[in-house]
Amino acid sequence: MKFARRQLEPASMQLAPMIDIVFLLLIFFIVTWQFSRSETELDVSVPTAEEGAELDRPKGEIIINVLEDRTIRVEGSTVDLAQLHTKLAAIARQFENQPVRIRGDGKVDYQRIVEVIDTCQKAGIWNISFATQRPTQDR
Repeated sequence: MKFARRQLEPASMQLAPMIDIVFLLLIFFIVTWQFSRSETELDVSVPTAEEGAELDRPKGEIIINVLEDRTIRVEGSTVDLAQLHTKLAAIARQFENQPVRIRGDGKVDYQRIVEVIDTCQKAGIWNISFATQRPTQDR
């Protein structure tokens, strides 16, 4: 008995859907990169430290910027301590061990930083870290 062999045509690859997906991914990464850059206020000059671990930022970390004029900024908006407490308390109820990074300007008084830390703790946030920068090497 003789079986007839059919030659299958090679499958053609559709490039248009693949290009669409690549462009969507590119747009997604550019937008998220810009968003993460906007979280770190450029007006904040964090203190310098010789030692310190350079840790990768945890996903979902909240950055609290304390500017030189004692203004508190979170996610691009200016808040007072009561608004900060409300925002952090809502987040702490949803996410256990929520990381928070405080970027205090080097010229802001220590009392304001303590007020922000106290507000974080009252809201149920205990995973707090501080942003520093390495001193510049002047040679």
